[in-house]
Amino acid sequence: MPNPIVFPSSTPGLGLPLLIAGQAQKEFFLNQALCVLDALHSHTVMASQSVPPDTAQEGDCFRVTDPAQAAWASHENALALLVGGTWHFIAPCEGMQVFDTSAGHTLIFRGVWESAAVPVNPSGGTIIDAEARSAIAALSMSLQAMGWLAPSAP
Repeated sequence: MPNPIVFPSSTPGLGLPLLIAGQAQKEFFLNQALCVLDALHSHTVMASQSVPPDTAQEGDCFRVTDPAQAAWASHENALALLVGGTWHFIAPCEGMQVFDTSAGHTLIFRGVWESAAVPVNPSGGTIIDAEARSAIAALSMSLQAMGWLAPSAP
């Protein structure tokens, strides 16, 4: 597969190509930016894996895991988007969230990709209410860690 396209001027967040005054073939740069925005708009990835799939189709987006191999080598943690038959890599920013459709859960980027841990369900005990409160507290903490609930007030 050809090397990814490097743009001389791009946006700081998503690396979208910027147009330069008097630039030829503006439609290429604009179309590239629109394809990236289209893929990121849904906040979903097909799967999290270290190797590019042989059956990837135009517009498919994947989360690159460690150790990245083949065309994805050295792009760990990035989102890989197939545009024009070439892999385009999007570096995640702090707080970015994606839904992994193959795993069926949401991931959030905080230096590394994380998912909320499932709290242990209450079992046994002489006072069920205490166990239920503990389970609810664990669930609440997990949702806070993922950014789905606001942090507790000090």
